[in-house]
Amino acid sequence: MSEPLDARTARPMQGGPSFSLGNRVLRAVWGLAWLVLCRFTPPPLHGWRRLVLWAFGARVERGARVHASAVIWLPANLELGENCLIGPRVRLYNQGRISIGAGVVVSQGAHICASSHDLRDPHFQLVLRPVRIAAGCWIAAEAFVGPGVTMHERAVLAARGALFENAQADTVYRGNPATAVKPRGMRAD
Repeated sequence: MSEPLDARTARPMQGGPSFSLGNRVLRAVWGLAWLVLCRFTPPPLHGWRRLVLWAFGARVERGARVHASAVIWLPANLELGENCLIGPRVRLYNQGRISIGAGVVVSQGAHICASSHDLRDPHFQLVLRPVRIAAGCWIAAEAFVGPGVTMHERAVLAARGALFENAQADTVYRGNPATAVKPRGMRAD
């Protein structure tokens, strides 16, 4: 994982970079590789897309499925658990690490962001804030999970919800900002 440059010397507010040249080159190569090798692959080719993610440093468990239209900032900052699903048009803005557990569903158009800026810093320093989505969670369509958030086991974020605080296990959240509305109430097999 690459650390952001010091905003005092890199001056991102004046158009300077937030990351090193090596990081930017790697991301350019990654973006081109995803475009050429994966972006237009048919939905059943999840195994191929797993292989490409793995080749670029992602930790990808068996059965993980990533749709071709997903946007991933840097595979080296990504962990995908067994049988998780990253749906169409999902954005994983993983400047910081994003860890997605087994059996998680991230539905179409959802966005997970693992970085922010120090709003007190006049230079607007980029701050990496890892996101952890535990096993069995569901992030519904077009929802947003913010920097530093942990969703505990089987938590649910409803469609278009925006989660900025940790989500407790087996709890459904909705709204912006998302608040707990009810227990998930999983049925027994």
